[in-house]
Amino acid sequence: MESKAASDIFAVLGHEGRLSVFRLLMRHAPQGVRAGEIAEVLGLKPNTASVYLGALEQAGLIAARRDGRAIFYSIDLPRTAGLVDYFLTDCCRGRPDLCAPATLATFPPVQRTLNMSKRVFNVLFICSGNSARSIFAEAILHKEGAGKFVAFSAGTKPRSDLNPYALEVLKRSGHDVSSLRAKNVDEFRQPGAPKFDFVFTVCDTAAHEDCQPWPGQPMTAHWGMPDPVKATGTDAEKALAFARTYAELERRIRAFVALPFEALQRVALQDRLDDLGHEVEA
Repeated sequence: MESKAASDIFAVLGHEGRLSVFRLLMRHAPQGVRAGEIAEVLGLKPNTASVYLGALEQAGLIAARRDGRAIFYSIDLPRTAGLVDYFLTDCCRGRPDLCAPATLATFPPVQRTLNMSKRVFNVLFICSGNSARSIFAEAILHKEGAGKFVAFSAGTKPRSDLNPYALEVLKRSGHDVSSLRAKNVDEFRQPGAPKFDFVFTVCDTAAHEDCQPWPGQPMTAHWGMPDPVKATGTDAEKALAFARTYAELERRIRAFVALPFEALQRVALQDRLDDLGHEVEA
């Protein structure tokens, strides 16, 4: 990337509002986000969001596509990669250790495969309330990944309780629910908290939130799915929504546990983790 092009992009990203839109879309990359959803999540007026999106699109950082009546915006990954490459090859003289020594000390570039010398991996599942989806995921991985994974879950809301429909599904599926409780993510940011190898968000609200990076630079992926707590109808219809959510998470987690971690490089492993979040049951 030429210096002039990089300078133009920096000028666009130098605005706090445009930067917030870019960061939101990066958290969803390579998937797109609806224009209305971007405005809602960031608390922007629709016309303000439209101006920010237009500036980012003109800079070549994002692209728009129409799906029916909705317009989805997504990151232009090659263009963004070019900006990163500009930093590394020009500003950092091809030596990333000059620009980010602290980050690289935690996640050295030579580490291309997951460190399998650590036989047990800590996994955190995050959703908004920690009342159903993330609790399902914690319980399922505790069962399916016993001996290889230690599962945790948390919510982004200040306080929540376990949903009774979720507890019923877990009991019916043979899980011991006596030790399960709703937790806030702040609990895992305290000194002495577990260091996570994997962090997954399992609902849209958690993916939108601007969470601080987790210590140790864990591998992350978004496995979003509808919130069964919001299901309406009869008790039987609500119970069915929870059962379907449990079944989908069970399918994804079984696939996750079965991944050949020893053989996959980090980039390939990240692709597989992302794919699990995009796949739908046939």
